[in-house]
Amino acid sequence: MKYLIIGAGGTGGSIGGFLANAKKDVTLIARGAHLHAMEEHGLSFETTRKGNFTVNPIKVCDMEHYEEKADVIFVCVKGYSLEDTIPFIKKASHEKTIVIPLLNIYGTGKKLQEQLPEVLVTDGCIYIVGEIKEAGKILQSGDIFRIVYGVRNKEEFRPELEAIKQDLEDAGIDVILSDNIQKDALQKFSFVSPMAACGAYYDVRVEEVQKEGDIRSTFIALIEEINEIAKAMNISLPENIVEINLEIMDQLAPNASASMQRDIWAGKASEIDGLVYEVVRLGKKYGVPTPMYDKVAEKFS
Repeated sequence: MKYLIIGAGGTGGSIGGFLANAKKDVTLIARGAHLHAMEEHGLSFETTRKGNFTVNPIKVCDMEHYEEKADVIFVCVKGYSLEDTIPFIKKASHEKTIVIPLLNIYGTGKKLQEQLPEVLVTDGCIYIVGEIKEAGKILQSGDIFRIVYGVRNKEEFRPELEAIKQDLEDAGIDVILSDNIQKDALQKFSFVSPMAACGAYYDVRVEEVQKEGDIRSTFIALIEEINEIAKAMNISLPENIVEINLEIMDQLAPNASASMQRDIWAGKASEIDGLVYEVVRLGKKYGVPTPMYDKVAEKFS
């Protein structure tokens, strides 16, 4: 299958680089210095999972110059850039294309499907801590690299979804083809949102959340608030969701941070609306108190 990765940062760059390293047909969409560095020197990785390696050459271009039709499109942009990708996805798709959004924001697949009725849009999420260390180089912090995706309605299932799973596993990526993606995506959100909210609220990296104390207790409180919202939505997260998320947190490299934090530090646009304010909105919608999220939202509003 022909893969297209929209967004070549820590998430998309990692997926594309691992697929290309496994000799899959994949093209990365990038721009600026990162694009030019990959054109000239390939894409390099610093990882604890797979060591350090470089994929060179690697197929990469910008949206304007991509002229092919992709079988599988991974959307790996920030939430605030999602709308900008829709015309390009339409241009790069054929009638059997499968689109897999892997954003931090919950519910992205359903929203994209409404605007892309011609193709199948799944829901998906990813567990990874990755970032562009410098143009042409991706840094992965920690061993976790897991993609979860699936259709919201069972009648939409296609055999190609199994083939995608096999290709990703061939590339050395952990994969779950979910039969309850709305639950699994919300479970992932119950980690990434508290991680971003807690880290931004205290202005700290992961190492401070890994220690017992007020910061870790805040992380737990944020998870519990999302769990209560999930119950109000009739979505059953695991009973030990706090322990599951703490275990993930403790596996991360101490110097890791959420991408939302890094954007705030850099003075860029961030995903705070989808990762923090949206939880407050959901709490109000479903009648669930969110006192800790309210504090975080108040600090940044």
